[in-house]
Amino acid sequence: MTDPVAQLPSELDQLPDRDPEETAEWAASLDAVTKAAGPHRAAYLMRRSLQHAEGAGIALPKLLESDYVNTIPTSAEPAFDGDLEMESKITAWNRWNAAAMVTRGARYGVGGHIATFASAAWLYETGFNHFFRGKEGDGSGDQLYIQGHASPGIYARAFLDGRLSEQQLDNFRQESGGDGLPSYPHPRRLPWLWEFPTVSMGLGPLSAIYQARFNRYLTNRKIKDTSNSHVWAFLGDGEMDEPESTAALALAAREQLDNLTFVINCNLQRLDGPVRANFRVVQELEGAFRGAGWNVVKTLWGSAWDELFQLDTTGALIRRLREVPDAQFQTYATRDVAYIREHFFGAEPALAELAKLLSDAKIAECFYSSRGGHEARKVYAAYRAALEHKGAPTVILAQTVKGYTLGKGFESKNANHQMKKLSIDEFKGMRELLGLPIPDSAFEDGLVPYGHPGADSPEVRYLQEHRAALGGPAPARRVHAVALPEPEERAFKALYKGSGKQEMATTMAFVRLVKDLMRDKETGRRWVPIVPDEARTFGMESLFPSAGIYSPLGQTYEPVDRDQLMYYKEAKDGQILNEGITEAGAMADFIAAASSYATHGETMIPFYIFYSMFGWQRTGDQMWQLADQLGKGFIVGATAGRTTLTGEGLQHADGHSHLIASTNPASLNYDPAFAYEIAVIVKDGLRRMYGPQPEDVFYYLTVYNEPKQQPAMPEGVEDGIVKGLYRFKEGTPATADAPRLQLLGSGTAIHWALKAQELLAADWGVTADVWSATSWGELRREALECDEALLRGEQRVPYVTQALSGAPGPVLAVSDWMRAVPDQISQWVEQDWSSLGTDGFGLSDTREGARRHFGVDAESVTVAALAQLARRGEIPASKVKEAREQYGL
Repeated sequence: MTDPVAQLPSELDQLPDRDPEETAEWAASLDAVTKAAGPHRAAYLMRRSLQHAEGAGIALPKLLESDYVNTIPTSAEPAFDGDLEMESKITAWNRWNAAAMVTRGARYGVGGHIATFASAAWLYETGFNHFFRGKEGDGSGDQLYIQGHASPGIYARAFLDGRLSEQQLDNFRQESGGDGLPSYPHPRRLPWLWEFPTVSMGLGPLSAIYQARFNRYLTNRKIKDTSNSHVWAFLGDGEMDEPESTAALALAAREQLDNLTFVINCNLQRLDGPVRANFRVVQELEGAFRGAGWNVVKTLWGSAWDELFQLDTTGALIRRLREVPDAQFQTYATRDVAYIREHFFGAEPALAELAKLLSDAKIAECFYSSRGGHEARKVYAAYRAALEHKGAPTVILAQTVKGYTLGKGFESKNANHQMKKLSIDEFKGMRELLGLPIPDSAFEDGLVPYGHPGADSPEVRYLQEHRAALGGPAPARRVHAVALPEPEERAFKALYKGSGKQEMATTMAFVRLVKDLMRDKETGRRWVPIVPDEARTFGMESLFPSAGIYSPLGQTYEPVDRDQLMYYKEAKDGQILNEGITEAGAMADFIAAASSYATHGETMIPFYIFYSMFGWQRTGDQMWQLADQLGKGFIVGATAGRTTLTGEGLQHADGHSHLIASTNPASLNYDPAFAYEIAVIVKDGLRRMYGPQPEDVFYYLTVYNEPKQQPAMPEGVEDGIVKGLYRFKEGTPATADAPRLQLLGSGTAIHWALKAQELLAADWGVTADVWSATSWGELRREALECDEALLRGEQRVPYVTQALSGAPGPVLAVSDWMRAVPDQISQWVEQDWSSLGTDGFGLSDTREGARRHFGVDAESVTVAALAQLARRGEIPASKVKEAREQYGL
């Protein structure tokens, strides 16, 4: 009988049925099978029909979930291209040393994670022995995103390979002495080994996708052929809960990134317990990835399960595996065989009959240890399938046991992520299981020893020969620094001259500068403009037809604005990365481009422009990732400041990004007031990041969208612009004894300070000098360096102190940021200090209304200046009250 649910309206009802009688016959046949052989047989036939249709090229929607079995049957596995016994010995040494390193470190309370690598060892070792390309062969090699908690295993392999010493292993998580190892993959801390920081979970998979995409970008733009590079991202099943982990899956499928493979270690455990206690995370992930258009390879069961599946003539075993929740399966791995017979096989009669054919030893092997991720042949088959699949990225869902080989005290225990050491007896048990020749006498000092078969042992020779064939050691980071030539001066001179009577926002000034720099014959093609779907907001549409928007498909349609001068042009060799509405994706683009000098030996100059409110606030974690990865480039916060963007209100009002940016030691932060300052800063940034002695820094520039007349650059101010402060306009005293003070302004606030300078002189007879503070952060950074020098006995005066030395009167700082931003330098200013800023939530209003609300407009600055002078007794207090009334404050 037909299921009534099937009679509900569907999209099929909108399609003409040319032969209703034939359709009814098919439905009747399905009903007959269901009645005679049961719904499971009917479902099997339907799926076989879909599989046949797909093979015949008939276009049908794909099922999002398959049975809880391996995608590649044992009979279809390719021949294993290696010596399995030798690789087992290598893996055993690495398992041992990873656990020993963390356990020895526990003496000092530095911690470490053991269980993750124990479960994933074969996932890494199979790749290192057979697949991962090194950087000493042709091209750039592969890019490896190593799961952070597995780092002890990578260190152990580097030790076996001779790249690390015992002393370095003993300094795991103890870096201050200069010869230690960072806890996780940190390129800034160990730049010859690690390429990609991955422990801020979720950012690894996101970055891996955009790295694979950027590899194609380099190829399509004919900068470097990266067709032999493959991106491998090793992830935990718990990590996939992070929204960034799955944020760009559709992008990877849409752009057919078959140069990308995710390897998800499905040990069914996160940090505190099961990933999907009441569900099945493998099936959930399969559906998510299939739905996004990925090729899915499940490697779930080891070879011990082959016998069980052959005996399963009714499909009862597969049905049972599909229904058991993850937490229950974890329980099976920790209970005795009698429990498994009762609670797993006792679920239905067919399973109970099957269990009678199995010995206790076979059941124990299957449920305690036999997982696809623990067998080199299974992993090898999955990796080979991933590389051979074309037209889509691949995800490998490899099931393992967390804490595998560490003993019953670790395996599948909820707490094993927090367990930092094994006892001596547990190590001896592990030694027996792994078959390692480590004598009892090696434990006499109470410490677990490191193990090494010898530099000339068969294991080490095998390892090194395989790595040599694959292009050298991995992971490895290589930097071949090649200084870029300085761009031609004319691009900068255009901004040095100012805008004359024409008004221009500094946002537009920056875009104009970069557009000119992109025309440079030597370095122009190395610029990578990145924007999250707001190019028109920032005045970048003029770049569309000239530079093109990158798309691997080119332009398969006629754009609606094709007849306009600045039409929307997509191209395979397009230079602009227009990412849609994803700041996280745009930032991942930036990181890939910013570190291309190391990853590919090709220096690129990325600039990423965005609403400043949505940079350091929303994707600040990626800025730290960028710093850790030693990336270089220009991050541009546009429409910056809390009052510069009219009408948008609280959510778009940024008064704090410079404060957040100042926490990052690699970020050089500038808030330029004028177009010529931008030119000077960018020119100096190109020198510092890409010159003969490149620094591992990046720039954060904020620019405003308020049109203003841009003055020409005064003589001799370049040094002050770069250092962070210079006097822009000196006041002219009306009388010799006129009260005097110093006004410091940054960004758009310089214009309020200049107007306040006029009001103070015209209305109150007060003289003010106006200073442009291009970088509160750089002034503070240099001052801190001077303080540190004092501890070493060196006498150095901070630049800000020198610059303001002897300047008459108090200092009043004003900016479009919260007061804490300029207040960063107050302790090094010898004059009386006061500041104005935009503390509090933003609001929707005109610029004038918002500035009056926050008390930073020219009139408010004037009153604040008078109040400072009154407190010093230089003017009567009545003048302050008079000014408030006059200006309506």
